[in-house]
Parts: sequence; C-alpha cells; structure tokens
Amino acid sequence: MCAVPIIRRGLMLSAATALLPRAATAQPGIPAPASMTARANAGTVGVIAGGVDGTYIRIAADLAAVLDDGDRLRVLPIIGRGSVQNISDLLFVRGIDIAIVQSDALAFVRRRRLFPGVSQAIQYVAKLYDEEVHILAGPDVTRIEDLADRPVNVDVPGSGTAMTASLLFEALNMAPKVLNDPQDVALERLRLGEIAALVYIAGKPARLFSSLPAGSGMHFVSLPMTAALLDTYLPTQLGHAQYPALVQADAPVDTLAVGAVMAAYAWPPGTERFRKVATFVEALSTRFEHFLRPPRHPKWREVNLEAQVPGWVRFNPAQPGPPPRWRP
Repeated sequence: MCAVPIIRRGLMLSAATALLPRAATAQPGIPAPASMTARANAGTVGVIAGGVDGTYIRIAADLAAVLDDGDRLRVLPIIGRGSVQNISDLLFVRGIDIAIVQSDALAFVRRRRLFPGVSQAIQYVAKLYDEEVHILAGPDVTRIEDLADRPVNVDVPGSGTAMTASLLFEALNMAPKVLNDPQDVALERLRLGEIAALVYIAGKPARLFSSLPAGSGMHFVSLPMTAALLDTYLPTQLGHAQYPALVQADAPVDTLAVGAVMAAYAWPPGTERFRKVATFVEALSTRFEHFLRPPRHPKWREVNLEAQVPGWVRFNPAQPGPPPRWRP
C-alpha cells in the first residue's frame, strides 16, 4: 500500500461517479457522491510507517487492527521510506496525519535546516520503543573498523537508517563507501560478497534477517560504547533468542538503540483534521491494553505512553497547539 491511492482517492471517486448513469445518482434514497466521500474520509487517519521488512509497518498494521471503529475512526497504514522522508511527508503530503520516525530525526532535520520551522509544525503523540542498530557483515569483517573505505549499504536516501548511520560513522571517525540500495537488495548483495556490510535500524527481531540460515558466514558486528555515542543512544544487545541463526547463545552482540516516536502534524484546534488526530490519541490510550496481547508485535510491551521525548512538544488534544506552517 502506498500514499498515492490515498492522495488521489477523491479524484478517482469523482472520475468514477462521472460515468454513472444519471438515474443512479438521482434516485431517492441513494446517497450523493459528495456525501459518500465525506463520510468515507470523516474518521480516516493516515499513518505513514516504514518498509515491508521493518517494525514500523507492523506497528501501523497493529494500530489499524486495534483502533478501527467503523466510521468514527479508521487507520490507514502507509508504507514509508524512512524517518526523514516520513517527516517530509507528514509536512507536505495530503492524507497523512501520523508518522512513525526515529527520535533523533527531528534534531537531524533541524541541524541540517531541511525544513525551517519544523519544530512548530510537528509534535509527538507517544514514544514507542527502542530500535536496535543492526550491522550485518560478511565473514571477513570482525570489527567495525574493518568497514573503513569499504562498501556499506545504509538503505535509501532519507531513511532513518541512512540518517543514523551517517551520525554513527561521523562519531566513530569512519568513512565507508556508502551505498543506498533498498535493504532486500543489499542483503542479496551481501550474500554475493559485493558489499562488506549493511546497516539496518529496526526493532528486534527484524524480519529482514529471518530467512538467513545458520552457517551462512554472515554475522552482526559489535558497536563500541563511546562517550560520544552514549550521549545520544542507549547501549543494548542482539541475542540468540531474537536471532538464533546469527548469534551464539553465549555471545550476545553489543550494539546501540534509538527511540521510535509516533509524530503528528500540529493541526489548528477546532479543525476537522485536529479532531481526527485527537480521536486517534484518545482511542490509543483507551485501548492500549489490547496492544499488549498476542498477536500484536512484542515491541508494544516496551511502550510507555507517558514517556517524554526530549526536544519534542507533545500533542495535547485538550489545549491549543501551534498553527501549521506547511499546509493550507
């Protein structure tokens, strides 16, 4: 699923109804196309997430499964291209009200001055969970320093992985040859020995690695716990329980984690879009316990809806928010 059908849905409906016989639109008791369109969109909230192999899209699918409530609220999960692109889409693309992004994404776009005034246009609904840095390498790579001047894939431009990878390599004073293939393509290139490693930021266990057999020669590389990195990221490990084919039971791999955030566009209070986001936030709080049960993603059990996100402003459905800077 992608954003295009949502953006063009009104146009598609208008074109389709233009071909209907006059009797079909004029008969008593048949709703007018305009009222049908308004009703279909009244409770719809678009949530842009991540790629098909990542955790974000599974979280968005859980949101749809748990929160959909007929005409009052309908959640549409949308495949995204990463945290930086998700922020751009949240600012500019019609039909998107919520975005799942990495917690360091807002600071990144502010530092790069990609979207001036973005701090007033985006707020957070909740901190979700921590995502782990996965560096998967071939058999000839034993430590992170071995990747210097070698081809390393960091996902597509604008992705959260590409963003965080650039920050990590800068902090480690490393300069690999960065590639920007989609992760499934990169995994195949790593299998063939065409690249030295790939970087992937995702909540463990990441589905991308689920098909790798034991004895493939590929393995996760440890990240050093430097003071510069620990100022921004949290220390964690990748274990045998999550990746039995890649991690030995007695040898967990040290790595870092970055928080995932559910962000919302700061619609003016009193508008229809503000009301829909407020309804979404209320439903999330009211039905949160349903996310803690199977078959929902295990990462939900790490979520604390009251947790604060440094550097972000929380969306408050009961109080006025800043006026939008990007949308009409």
